[in-house]
Amino acid sequence: MTLKDIARELDVSISTVSKALNDSVEIGQDTKDKIKAFAKLYNYRPNNIAISLKNKRTKNIGVIIPDILHYFFTTVFRGIEQYVNERGYNVIVCVSDESFDKEVINMEMLANGLIDGFIMSLSAETQQKNDFTHLKEVADQGIPVVLFDRVTDDFACDKVIINDFEIAYEAVEKFIQNGRKRIALVTTESYFNVSRKRSEGYQKAIINNGLGFDDQLVLRLPYANLNDLEISNFLDENVIDAILCVNELFAIQCMRLAQKKGLKIPSDIAVIGFTDGILSRYGHPTLTTVDQHGDRMGAVAARLLIDRIENDISDESENFQTEIIEATLIERESTVND
Repeated sequence: MTLKDIARELDVSISTVSKALNDSVEIGQDTKDKIKAFAKLYNYRPNNIAISLKNKRTKNIGVIIPDILHYFFTTVFRGIEQYVNERGYNVIVCVSDESFDKEVINMEMLANGLIDGFIMSLSAETQQKNDFTHLKEVADQGIPVVLFDRVTDDFACDKVIINDFEIAYEAVEKFIQNGRKRIALVTTESYFNVSRKRSEGYQKAIINNGLGFDDQLVLRLPYANLNDLEISNFLDENVIDAILCVNELFAIQCMRLAQKKGLKIPSDIAVIGFTDGILSRYGHPTLTTVDQHGDRMGAVAARLLIDRIENDISDESENFQTEIIEATLIERESTVND
């Protein structure tokens, strides 16, 4: 039995339940008696950590990211840190290394009185397992969570994402405007919500422009793939004049292997990737890319969390927001002929 359960059963707010159990003068005696009796009947035990967090803020924000090496996540972290520092908060960052177990351990450690709330992007294993129990347990303790980029519909909280479907659609249409007709997609497994949305945008653009969707032109790779063989075979087995990649590393891999086979970029094959990172700007040729505006995403996520912490906003699902950052397509040498 949690505070949320008691509130739902008695049709009152979580705040009312918490105040009644702490004998607040703001709550009438009849309401206090009813809530206390119900809590006693169902053997409710208060979470001392959550109570301490409510009574005394730590001014610390816990951030959990899947990968510290990925340029996108470093930009999001930079946006978070800059914003929270301006609001008088500090950041404690942990890296899940795409591991479900490590994500759970990180959350348990930080929730032990160290932070006022979480900002996080789900690990690959968490999305694959589709297990969000650890998020729900933290929320039940009264600790707010904001998810960014990799999110799930199975956990109610504030979220910050980009317009993955629309920007993938726009990227494919850019290829088509440049005369490309055999457009491939290099993506990850569909349990990644971002890859799924980008794949859907790709497919819709192909169909709507009368090119005819061909599943043979879709290469699905493990998220940690750095093996050239599958991409190399894919390029050998298919006639392709353009490739949309769901991340920067895949795009750089595809360009390198295409060049190794004697193909010229962009005259023979054009490439667009996601994440406007260092590799995109300084590779050869430079990569046309989708700028996900990670710093803006981080700042928005931090604003949503701190506003919820400081204003003691109810965590009922109708109050949660999903902020959508508009991504930008940046054209460079991988799609633009001299």
